Amino acid sequence: MYALFVSASREGSKLRNSIWSALLALAVLFALVWLKQRLTADGEPEPPAPTAEAAAPAPVPARLRVLDNGELLSLALEDYVLGVTAAEMPADFEPEALKAQAAAARTYAVYCARSGRHADADVCTNPGCCQAWLSDDALRERWRDSYPQRHDKLAAAVAATEGQILCYGGQAVFAAFHSSSAGFTEDCGAIWSELPYLKSVFSPEGPDSVPGYVTRVERRPLDFRDTLLSLRPKADLSGPPETWLGPAERDASGRTAFCEIGGARFTGVELRSLFSLRSTAFNLALEDGVFVFTVTGFGHGVGMSQYGAEVMARQGADWRQILAHYYPGTELQTLTYVTKQ
Repeated sequence: MYALFVSASREGSKLRNSIWSALLALAVLFALVWLKQRLTADGEPEPPAPTAEAAAPAPVPARLRVLDNGELLSLALEDYVLGVTAAEMPADFEPEALKAQAAAARTYAVYCARSGRHADADVCTNPGCCQAWLSDDALRERWRDSYPQRHDKLAAAVAATEGQILCYGGQAVFAAFHSSSAGFTEDCGAIWSELPYLKSVFSPEGPDSVPGYVTRVERRPLDFRDTLLSLRPKADLSGPPETWLGPAERDASGRTAFCEIGGARFTGVELRSLFSLRSTAFNLALEDGVFVFTVTGFGHGVGMSQYGAEVMARQGADWRQILAHYYPGTELQTLTYVTKQ
């Protein structure tokens, strides 16, 4: 009997230990879940955990295959960056703004090359697809007598940032940029996919620092109606023009997200395309029988504002601070090159 009692006691002890172990494991699991929820409560995707492989960007070719109006060119990466900087930003901008543009252009080129968007090229010179670019001959024609001074200024900006690209999780980022914003840049998710480093941020430019900061686009009712019907044939624009405009919705950056016109829903991006507006930061109203878009800024609004970078540079910010402001959460890393393609 005693032996049976001892055996039963031991089995009971093992059972109690198993139960306590299970309860402890369950408590740890709940704690980890709670901690993960707290860390991701802002809704942003978690940045990739740093690894040995992701500690530095992968090597890139020292030369890029650049598709220029159907012709495939082979250009040294830094020479290409100079041509992009000259094409995308006024040469009379502050040196620190030009440096920020050079680093963004280099990053964008690496991003495009790795995305495989072109089968036989790394990048193209169509700004609607990749980035604008100008050859040295084109720059000589554009700048004429001021070519030496302007070229040297841009070359210095490129040299000061040589090999530097913006990375997130060890990868080159989608370094989008645009001309000017209306107080705040656009959240990437409002146009494309959400990206943690392309959130809406304050941008300091305004009418005193940007030529043509506010523009107007006017359309007579017949033209306005026909243009809208080309995209939304079922929109009801049969009544008087005074009845066509419905409510508008704005996103967090202040840009037009949606407009209701003739009972149909149009996105701000669609209206910008239909009426060739400079940005989606617009107001739409009927004034004296004419539909008027009052538009602020220029471009899609995502990433670095070039005129915002210029204002920041004039206020004393350096190129690293400018990039950190417009691409929060990114870090500058140095490229390594492979000599063979």
